[in-house]
Amino acid sequence: MAKKRILLVDDEKDLVEMVKMRLEASGYEIIPAYDGQEGLEKARKEIPDLIILDIMLPKMDGYKVCRLLKFDEKYKKIPIIMFSARAQESDQSTGKEVGADGYIVKPFEPVALVNKIQEFLGKD
Repeated sequence: MAKKRILLVDDEKDLVEMVKMRLEASGYEIIPAYDGQEGLEKARKEIPDLIILDIMLPKMDGYKVCRLLKFDEKYKKIPIIMFSARAQESDQSTGKEVGADGYIVKPFEPVALVNKIQEFLGKD
C-alpha cells in the first residue's frame, strides 16, 4: 500500500526535521515546505493526503494558505491541521473559520500529533 503523504509547512527547520523523522518512522511520506507561499504551491502540485500548517509563516500566513485551499473545489477535501504556538481560543476559532480540520498547539506531544493525523488518515 502506498504511504500517505503529508505536507509539513513550518519555518522552523529544526522542528520540521524532528517532526519529519517522527512521522516517517510512523510510516508517512513527508513533503517539507518552509514558508506559506511554498506550502501553497506544494499543496497544489503534490496534492498531499494531509497538511500540517504553521500559522506564523514568512510570505503568507497559515490562515491565508488554509483559506485559499479550503475555498478551492480541487483542494478542499485535504484535511489541514493548524500547528502553532498560538494557543488562544481566538487563534483556534480563526483556524476553524478558515477551514482548518484540527489544531495542535506547540510545544506538542509527538504522540498527540500522530493520533490527530490518524483521526484523518486512519491507521495502517
